[in-house]
Amino acid sequence: MSATATLRTISAETLNRKLTGNHAPILINALDQEAFLAKHIPGSINIPTENAEIAKEVLPFMDAEIIVYCANSDCTASPELAQKLEEMGYTNVSDFEQGLAGWRKAGYELMGNDV
Repeated sequence: MSATATLRTISAETLNRKLTGNHAPILINALDQEAFLAKHIPGSINIPTENAEIAKEVLPFMDAEIIVYCANSDCTASPELAQKLEEMGYTNVSDFEQGLAGWRKAGYELMGNDV
């Protein structure tokens, strides 16, 4: 897990600013599909950590800005997915480590069946 020590992290405010900017990053929810459907940050896609290899099919540009997130800062799914993406060769990966809990706490809306 030493590689995650170098993982770039991002705050809710910075993430919101990026998502509403002209060049929005690719936002990935690292939880399983059921959790994603229950609640997610608007505009995010779902790539569960255990299915990281599907990133190659949906993310063709290795230098694209990618931000991953999961449930909260105790959740390990997003740092694990970020590490896998970096191992696959993606060069611009950040972790929104506060996740869904931090997004909601910052006052931003979530989407899904359970919001």
